[in-house]
Parts: sequence; structure tokens; C-alpha cells
Amino acid sequence: MAVGVFDSGLGGLTVLGALVDKLPDVPFVYLGDNAHAPYGTRPPAEIYDLTCAGVERLWAEGCDLVILACNTASAAALKRMQETWVPADKRVLGVFVPLIEALTERQWGDNSPPREVAVKHVALFATPATVSSRAFQRELAFRAIGVDVEAQPCGGVVDAIEQGDMILAEALVHSHVESLKRRMPHPEAAVLGCTHYPLLEDAFRAALGPDVAVYSQPNLVAASLSDYLARRPEMIGPGRGSKFLTTGDPANVSRKATQFLKRQITFQSA
Repeated sequence: MAVGVFDSGLGGLTVLGALVDKLPDVPFVYLGDNAHAPYGTRPPAEIYDLTCAGVERLWAEGCDLVILACNTASAAALKRMQETWVPADKRVLGVFVPLIEALTERQWGDNSPPREVAVKHVALFATPATVSSRAFQRELAFRAIGVDVEAQPCGGVVDAIEQGDMILAEALVHSHVESLKRRMPHPEAAVLGCTHYPLLEDAFRAALGPDVAVYSQPNLVAASLSDYLARRPEMIGPGRGSKFLTTGDPANVSRKATQFLKRQITFQSA
């Protein structure tokens, strides 16, 4: 019954929390590649190789369906994985599409031509690798026309979160928002395009101001997965138990995860 959740580090725990709340009867196996975090400054070929290795590890745990709860992996690796690597009896899904569906007010599986939508000016905050991939803009273009996207690479934010320095992370958020606003003074919506960023959602909202709608991924991804499993129950794998795995030091990662989510989380070595 298990579903896998993969992230470069701790950010995917924000998605996992929403998934557990939405689907309490489904066991989830979480794998954080903390030994190689962050992914956001790595070249696409390296991100692809690391992501494939992580997904294979989750398949070994009986997770036939794996969620890439990492925007960088979704942006740099997912399309190639789905087209050339994932076998027919497995599925790997990303976190961009549920976000874009919410932004454009389109239902899952709506394959009608792209059309104009209410939001015209969107700020995208993401890792440098996600920004350079232009994956968000590509997926958005399948569904909407006439949307101006200004992307801000948020260097250093994930590093600060992974190191537990939330004061530095918040300062960096304000700096990156100021930088974006110099290019797009009045965004209507802001997309938090990294699953680490919900940990700093209050800082983003404070820096952006009350007139900007902020789209964060965890609840959107959880709703989308719930819908997917209702239609494709055969994709729930044979794994039975929930667990937390890491390629990093389990004690150190457990301590940081517990600090971030304010509940006890114990990781095992992957």
C-alpha cells in the first residue's frame, strides 16, 4: 500500500505532512537525499542521476508510485524520467502540475487548449536550477496564455534551511522578494516553487504584502494525489509500513526535521 515521497532534503516533509493529513490510511515512505542537498545549484545531469537513484530506492521499499516532492528534481529530471526510464508498472509524479492547475483554475486532466486566465502577473520563487529549467513556464504554457512570469532564483535559502539557520533564511527571503519587485513591482500571485519554502511562507507573505495571492504546494499536491489514487488505486504499491529514510546522518537529520516540524521524526539510514 505504500507511496514513496522523494526530496533532496527536508523540504518534502512539508508535502508529506499534508499527504498524511489528507490520506491517513496510506503508508508513506519518505526519502531525503540529505547527503547531496541542496540540488538547486547542481547541473541537470547530476540532478537526474541522483533523482533516479532515490526513486529506485523507494521502489525497493514497495512504492510503485513515487512523488517527487522536490521542484528542482521535478523541473530538471521528471520529463526525461517519464519518457525514457520509468517502467510501465511504475509511476513517478511531480509537484508542478497541481500548483499550475490551481493557479489557472483548471481541473486535473483538462486537456483543452490553453486559454486566458484571471491572473496576468506571476512571481515565481524557486531554486536556481528550477528557474533555469523554465519547467514552470513550459507547464503553464500548456494551460494558459497571456501570463507574465517573473522568476527569482532564491540562492542560499535551501542551504540555510537545511543548516537550521532560519534567521538567515528569512533575511534571504526578504532580499529575494525585493529583487523580484524591482523587475515586477506589482505581482498578482506568487508561487513558492520549492517545497522547502512553505517553512518560510509567513516571511514570503510579509515581504510580498497583503495584495499578493501566495500559492504553496503541500495542500494542493495532497488533494491532487488523493484524486489520482481514487482513479488509479492499482498504483498503490505492495509496501506496508511508513518510514523515514535519509542518505545523510540519521541522527542529525532527525534532529533538524523535528526542529522544523515541531514533532518527533526519526530517520533511518537509506
